[in-house]
Amino acid sequence: MIAFFFVLVFFVGASVGSFLNVCIARWPAEQSVVRPRSRCPRCGGGIAWYDNVPVVSWFVLRAKCRSCGLPISSIYPIVEALVGLAWVASVWWFGPGFIALRVAVFATILFGIAVTDAKHYLIPDGFTITGLVFGGMTSLIGAWLMVQDPFASPVDAVFGACVGAGAVTIIGWLGEVALKKEAMGFGDTTLMAMVGVALGPSRALLTIFVGAFFAAAAFLLVVYPVGFLRARTRGETFETPLVPFGVFLAPAALFTLLFGSSLIGWYLDRVIG
Repeated sequence: MIAFFFVLVFFVGASVGSFLNVCIARWPAEQSVVRPRSRCPRCGGGIAWYDNVPVVSWFVLRAKCRSCGLPISSIYPIVEALVGLAWVASVWWFGPGFIALRVAVFATILFGIAVTDAKHYLIPDGFTITGLVFGGMTSLIGAWLMVQDPFASPVDAVFGACVGAGAVTIIGWLGEVALKKEAMGFGDTTLMAMVGVALGPSRALLTIFVGAFFAAAAFLLVVYPVGFLRARTRGETFETPLVPFGVFLAPAALFTLLFGSSLIGWYLDRVIG
């Protein structure tokens, strides 16, 4: 019975992940995520409901469109599966209930932001505005239900949005002054407003530091070595790549939601204690 329940949770999450694929594909192109209905991006043929079952249909169709026979990218079932697993993990960690739903939806939106920013160097307002509205509404509902942790209270949510958006805007301005070019887009500002609503002011600031740490680690351990070796192999001049910050702010926000309070408490004990 428990196994069946978690399988059901997985497919609910994977279905949300299927819609997330639509958002990732259409929002950067400023297209509606409602109309037209799901269709093959290559031939434009409509996708029937039985060919749109999360994860399963991709394997049944052998990764090919039923209409044109051209390959279907593996990114679609991967996103669906990862979102499904995230929903299972949320329910397993927090138990079935309101908080598990909030964490699952928050993680899903952050995942969509990270993927879109990585592909298009863009954070669509559709993600961040949805996150802001969802975060604000659920904060009020959580206060009414008296079920809030690990999310911020309504008052902290308001201050968190201001602190998160303000802090990343100032950092972006300083980076622009230092580098003589745009260092951070407006999408990062709305992202941190969304994060601040969920986490509150102190953890919103911590998210920026954790995101910077993730970015530095990825750059030093992966991006720079791989890029340098590839350029050297091809006999090209290596140029430092532009790494979108939202790719790292998104997982940093989820990490800070789950572990930020413990991390802050540990730090204060070390410094004050």
